[in-house]
Amino acid sequence: MSQLKEKLYLCSGLLSGLCIVVITLLLLAQIVGRLCGFIVPSAEDFAGYALAASTFLGLAYTFREGGHIRVTLLIERFSPLPRKIQEGTILVLSFCLLCYLSYACSYMVYESYIYDEVSYGYIPVPLWIPQTTVAIGVVALNLAILDALIMVLRGKQPTYSEQEDSLSLEEI
Repeated sequence: MSQLKEKLYLCSGLLSGLCIVVITLLLLAQIVGRLCGFIVPSAEDFAGYALAASTFLGLAYTFREGGHIRVTLLIERFSPLPRKIQEGTILVLSFCLLCYLSYACSYMVYESYIYDEVSYGYIPVPLWIPQTTVAIGVVALNLAILDALIMVLRGKQPTYSEQEDSLSLEEI
């Protein structure tokens, strides 16, 4: 099960990077198109969809790797027990908030699908397609936070915390 979770987080991060490449290719196509006298229809729309996908798909991977911004100057000052309490409290609150956000994003995808909502560009795109990547990214982040919460409740150090500690040791 642990290997499956790690592959999910890695896949999420790789897809996020792929979306950045897609944005770059779309912008390059627009530049070349302007120089050659043609336009790339709905390139801005597709770049926006890829940006949203990149942002949300990258959340879980970034969380696992300790890349999210935390107030480590304050957290490092806690002794071990208060730090575990603080970590657990924040993870519980984050998990609750992300459960709601996962539901809201998934429901948004469902509504867009049911009502056949499409974009207003040259190329009409069913909105549920780009919205799905947002929902998947939020659900993946929710799973990563749940995984970290379970680790804290078991008395282990979460993966993101290990990464932060190793980075702070390298700075010294």
